[in-house]
Amino acid sequence: MKKFYPYIAYFGFWVFYFIISRVLFLVYHHALSGGLAASEILKVFLYGSRMDLSFASYISIFPFILFFVRTAFVTINIEKLIKIYTIIVIVFISFVTTADLQLYTAWGYRMDATPLQYFRSPKEMGATVSSSPLLLLLTIFIMLSVFFIWFYKRFIGPCIRIKPGKFSILNLSIALFLIAFLFVPIRGGIQKIPMNQSDVYFSEKLFADHAALNLPWNIAFSILNQNNKENPFDYFPAKKSGEIVNELYNTGPIKIPSILSVKKPNIIFIIMESYTAKFVGSLGGDPGVTPNLDKIAADGLLFTNIYAAGDRSEKGQVAVLSGYPNQALTSIIKTPTKTQQLPSITTALEAAGYHTSYTYGGELEFANIKSYLVNTGFNKLISKYDFPAAERTTSWGVHDQYVFNRFYNDIKQEQQPFFATLFTLSSHEPYDVPMAPRFKGADETTKFRNSVAYTDSCVGVFINRLKNDSLWQNTLVVFVADHGHPLPGYDRNDLPSKFHIPLIFSGGALKVKGVVSTIGSQTDIVKTVLNQLDIPSGKFTWSKDLLDSSARSFAFYSFNDGFGFVTPAGIVTMDNIARKIIFEKGKVDSAEVNNGKAYMQLSYQDFLNR
Repeated sequence: MKKFYPYIAYFGFWVFYFIISRVLFLVYHHALSGGLAASEILKVFLYGSRMDLSFASYISIFPFILFFVRTAFVTINIEKLIKIYTIIVIVFISFVTTADLQLYTAWGYRMDATPLQYFRSPKEMGATVSSSPLLLLLTIFIMLSVFFIWFYKRFIGPCIRIKPGKFSILNLSIALFLIAFLFVPIRGGIQKIPMNQSDVYFSEKLFADHAALNLPWNIAFSILNQNNKENPFDYFPAKKSGEIVNELYNTGPIKIPSILSVKKPNIIFIIMESYTAKFVGSLGGDPGVTPNLDKIAADGLLFTNIYAAGDRSEKGQVAVLSGYPNQALTSIIKTPTKTQQLPSITTALEAAGYHTSYTYGGELEFANIKSYLVNTGFNKLISKYDFPAAERTTSWGVHDQYVFNRFYNDIKQEQQPFFATLFTLSSHEPYDVPMAPRFKGADETTKFRNSVAYTDSCVGVFINRLKNDSLWQNTLVVFVADHGHPLPGYDRNDLPSKFHIPLIFSGGALKVKGVVSTIGSQTDIVKTVLNQLDIPSGKFTWSKDLLDSSARSFAFYSFNDGFGFVTPAGIVTMDNIARKIIFEKGKVDSAEVNNGKAYMQLSYQDFLNR
């Protein structure tokens, strides 16, 4: 039996590592762990053990093969090779384990393949994480790596140095069997279907399910399946899902009031970074953070029930400009060959004689946004490299005050009619705005609040300048956020308050003021604007007119492997892995739940088919 200690010790070492890393996850997120009963915490480890065994098996394949080779050729020294291999794996897994601790706080789900799309922009990645507790995370990473390297050398290394004895066909057969047997825990057992994330989901509390996941297993699974051509949201037969969604967009006689005093006005889109409704006073948010935007809303048309389609900037761009829904497992913007096939408000307006431009103070290459903007046909793209070096004072690029100033000067010279889009950036992490703090405090929420207030001040300056210009009377200005934010309050990833955002129509070309309470999404902006201009909008099949009183009042949004569906009756969110409702508010019947399921299924199939 002693000759098989290396197999047992090495495999057990990695199981122990994953148990400790799960303890670390629970401790780091102690506020959420405190909401779990002792029995639920025990189940986190019990249900998670299948994934632990699975990934321990993956890691053990290479050492087991070396053990087998040594059994066949007893003079071969393999200890050093295994030690180097193990140290490399320890350091790598410790790094992603540590990174996941903070990413879960920010994103609300365990790390998967999503961060890989940001590796092309290391500066922006650095800016994103710079507001994280880097010293704490670095300490955790070092301690985790050092402890397990020490543990391996002290306890596992001596076991591996055990000699297998004389050559034996029996020993060789057993060693070969142990290698082959690893594939049983790798697939999660001998059942017909290999293990997936849903096998460890056991609780109505999503955090408990997330804690049960084995992180490196989850990352590997996501990477291997990100190019999967099968639709994982298979709730209904294809025909049925189409019928359900078509019914959502079927309207009676179209009833769209005219809100413009100009037939062909200039159109300005201001897409505001992370502008959650929780900071907009006119939407019931914290008062005093956005006084300029609130004044604009009072003088314009305020849409009070609008939700972001997704939770990232690049997803918001596609929803706003193409009226296209977000994908829960990926983003269509990652695949330029697919975005080439999307309709866009840009091409629709250019066909009507508009000149188009897009201005951003950061790098347009971030998250593949530039390829999408090129595919949508913008005549002119402005990025941080078009600004003087002296104005690139933020880790992201150029602060909003300089971007708005450049934007104003550019549209003054633009041939009319024009469609000009500006994407702000100063309210993105790390919230390092060039303004004396309006709100006292050094915590992350206060920093974010101050950054939103700073961008609001820039908006105020820009609108005042525009109002004093002849352009104003011939211009419609649309304000909308790219996505919401978990702050303030650290909203769970699926909650509607995280996705609730402002949408405001303003400008001298607007002849109607007031409040529109229709429930809608970023995807509905395109059709709403184009219909006012009498420009064909039939290509935007995932968009509805927010001013059409005969249109269905609803909003769909998606998050990592799940969706939210908002109606006048209430709100429901659903996790696709567990196939269960995880949040419900109001009286949402089964028909509305089915509407959300069908929307998720059909929209993802549309993405796959492009």
